[in-house]
Amino acid sequence: ADHIAKGIYARVADIRPAQPLGDDWALRSSTRPADVAELVRLARHRRRAVELGTATGWTSGALLLAEPERRLMSFDPVVREHREDYLALLPRAARDRLELVTAPGHEARGEGIDLLFVDSSHDRDATVAEVEAWRPRLAPGALVVLHDYGNPAYPGVAEAVADLGLGGREHAGLWLWETPA
Repeated sequence: ADHIAKGIYARVADIRPAQPLGDDWALRSSTRPADVAELVRLARHRRRAVELGTATGWTSGALLLAEPERRLMSFDPVVREHREDYLALLPRAARDRLELVTAPGHEARGEGIDLLFVDSSHDRDATVAEVEAWRPRLAPGALVVLHDYGNPAYPGVAEAVADLGLGGREHAGLWLWETPA
């Protein structure tokens, strides 16, 4: 399953389109392929997903390609240059299941979300606000995944987990918490 997830991410995050565009930001800031592969594995069978922090859309694309029935709403107040170029690489059927929201992650909407992936500001206060905004919108048994947990460059993620009292667990640089079923 790990090799399938990495292959899906590689299809979206192929650096060849970034190089001629001169998109150094995308090459430096994108979520590592191993992290995306693990996210895709953990997200299996979760069909109503929200991503906080669209950036280039590479992770969005991997989540959509991995699960043909998944619908994804992705929030980011900043529209990154070339994001549409990367998303255009997705098959139309996958792109049609993506809703891009140009707003911060705390502007939650929708119900019955069974996957929440938080990879946005990495700031403690913003992360707390985002998770609190989404909590009432999560389905029973929903999986909340916070990226960069334990990364010394982003201490706000671990601080937010502690402030929120999320009793989950750390796994491969991710914090995993499931809502009660």
